[in-house]
Amino acid sequence: QVHLVESGGGLVQAGGSLRLSCVASGRIVSSYCMGWFRQAPGKEREFVGAISWSGGSTRYTNSVRGRFTISRGYAENTMYLQMNSLKPEDTAVYYCAADEFENGVTTDQRWYDYWGQGTQVTVSS
Repeated sequence: QVHLVESGGGLVQAGGSLRLSCVASGRIVSSYCMGWFRQAPGKEREFVGAISWSGGSTRYTNSVRGRFTISRGYAENTMYLQMNSLKPEDTAVYYCAADEFENGVTTDQRWYDYWGQGTQVTVSS
């Protein structure tokens, strides 16, 4: 069993930056695809970005490409989401997830096996 815990959320003004962390425990997730999803009030949870087990492949949803960057800290069993040039529409609860059986990058949340509890990101205008 993998336990994921997100941190780093908070309140930031538009144009600012935040760095989210997702720490995994229970198993080493270095061979897992890891992803970030978000859910805004009244909306369904959506894909933000994901990174392959090797870190060599990443994918992002169009709305964040060029502003957000996913990376992995293998020694720390951690994944990061660097968010720059934040916009009010980025306001959401951000979740990290792990896909145990994906060799590449998965954008479909149905394939992810483990989920964190989420961290709130609020961007003020």
